[in-house]
Amino acid sequence: MKNLSAKRVNIVSVKLVRESSILYKKRSIRSPQDAYELLKTFLEDRDREHFIVVTLDTKNQPVSINVCHIGSLNASIVSPREVMKSAILSSAASIMVAHNHPSGDTKESREDVEVTKRLAEAGKLMGIELLDHIIIGDGTYNSLKEKGVI
Repeated sequence: MKNLSAKRVNIVSVKLVRESSILYKKRSIRSPQDAYELLKTFLEDRDREHFIVVTLDTKNQPVSINVCHIGSLNASIVSPREVMKSAILSSAASIMVAHNHPSGDTKESREDVEVTKRLAEAGKLMGIELLDHIIIGDGTYNSLKEKGVI
């Protein structure tokens, strides 16, 4: 007779899997311009919103780049849980996030501001600082840190 109150629990290990790598000549990110230079190849000329998380070590050197979410033409639903997952697995000291606006207009939306504030709060609770949220458009960017959102 089976014990109906028993529950099988999986034993797991969790790891980050490297898909590829790039060479970053500047070594560390010191400004929104540096972040833009690193991320523009991932975000410019995309037909849908891509939301990217860059994890950094204590010297602001990028450790990993994760495409966290791909949205629709004008929307991306971003969860703090998904954003922080790569940060935790990378043992990040801090993160920067970025996404593109396929329209080319880098003006932040109300949702962009709300998501940024939620990520900053989640990061504070976890000890992983959100350094900036960069919005990338046609050959330009908008830093929400420079705008005072963070």
